[in-house]
Amino acid sequence: MTRETAATATVDEHARARDDHARRPSSSPEGIGDIVLAGHPAPYPHLRSRSTPTIGRLASAARTAASALAQSAPQSRSTGRWQPAPRRARRVVTGRMRVSTLVLEPDGFAAVPSRSPRDAAVLHVAQGSVHMVTVAPDHRMQAVQELDGERARVLGSGDGHRLINTGDEPAVVVRITG
Repeated sequence: MTRETAATATVDEHARARDDHARRPSSSPEGIGDIVLAGHPAPYPHLRSRSTPTIGRLASAARTAASALAQSAPQSRSTGRWQPAPRRARRVVTGRMRVSTLVLEPDGFAAVPSRSPRDAAVLHVAQGSVHMVTVAPDHRMQAVQELDGERARVLGSGDGHRLINTGDEPAVVVRITG
């Protein structure tokens, strides 16, 4: 077969395939999953979107958990470490939130943990007198703020924050993350 004959055969085959494709019935969007499922929740668990709690819900949950913990004496196996909150504090918080508590002895201190730089955390003091110190990456102190039991403190990230008990009694701090 010469080069010209091969080119002609290829053109003829292409024209035949194009005509066959044109004669086929047009496809329907019924077979395409993305179009059919538009506006409906995905049937696959890994594709479902989960709503994250707002800052207002986190702050409200922190106040509720702190008031539940304030009604009883602090009971902790170890002080100075963040632990999952007692059941009475976790039960009053609804939704996809994690509740942890910290019991600090007088003059004790602890860092506020952060899972990732984007996670927000809300702190609320259930008992005691606590100050929060913000520390720069070069370990220089940037700011000192008093935390009281009347307001929740929202942190954009947990990096560089330390809590110090400045009172004479053990302090209890609640941390809510979403």
